[in-house]
Amino acid sequence: MKILVTVKQVPDTSGKVAVNPDGTLNRASMQTIINPDDRNAVEAALALKDELGCKVVAFTMGPPPAEGMLRELMAMGVDEGVLVTAREFGGSDTYATSQILAAAIDTYGVEAEDIILAGRQAIDGDTAQVGPQIAEKLHLPQVSYAAQIQKDNNVLTVKRMLEDGYMTLKVQTPCVITCVKELNNPRYMNIRGILDAYHKPMTVMTYETLKDHPLIDKSTIGLEGSPTNILTSFTPPQKGVGMMLDGDGKETTDKLAGILAAKHII
Repeated sequence: MKILVTVKQVPDTSGKVAVNPDGTLNRASMQTIINPDDRNAVEAALALKDELGCKVVAFTMGPPPAEGMLRELMAMGVDEGVLVTAREFGGSDTYATSQILAAAIDTYGVEAEDIILAGRQAIDGDTAQVGPQIAEKLHLPQVSYAAQIQKDNNVLTVKRMLEDGYMTLKVQTPCVITCVKELNNPRYMNIRGILDAYHKPMTVMTYETLKDHPLIDKSTIGLEGSPTNILTSFTPPQKGVGMMLDGDGKETTDKLAGILAAKHII
């Protein structure tokens, strides 16, 4: 049994956001972080590893420097990294990305008791589409928004978080599960993990590696093969400084009403 986790390196949206003329993000000029929801998926995989002694493999699609993120995950306890990288893959939307990642996972191999985990969504797109699309393209059952995962042989009991409550259901492996932040608290790297990280295996899959897979077609990957067209991207304007009023009596409420009236809000 092994657990395959898809992880994305995303721009740190708390800093400067740079946009290319074609509307895509200029990731090379931006600080990057591990997508927060993906960290929860990694922690879920590591928790199952602690319980069952299975192997955890992290997959990411991105430029060569994304190897550093995979090494960071190895320092947390991931056993192996798979970097899917090629110029042909650049600019892919969620549809094209899921094509490529599904091909990479299928090429690596999915066995009867394996689990594929992903974060609910990435903070640079917030679409929550890639995980379910990978499941569809690999013809695997899927459960989204997992807030609790328990394994019993080849059956997983998953507690899904909904807007107005929870839903508990069972699914057989192999399967795909997307994880929400409420699932756990991701662990930190430790000194031993950092030292061991650079001795763990790293596999690089390029276009040449995957080009013969049925899901890899130049007409459906990369920027040109992506059906999503970005009209424009921009940094949202910075909000003004707020105003705090002290007190909870009539004097304070009268003052607030006067400010709102002066701004023609009321």
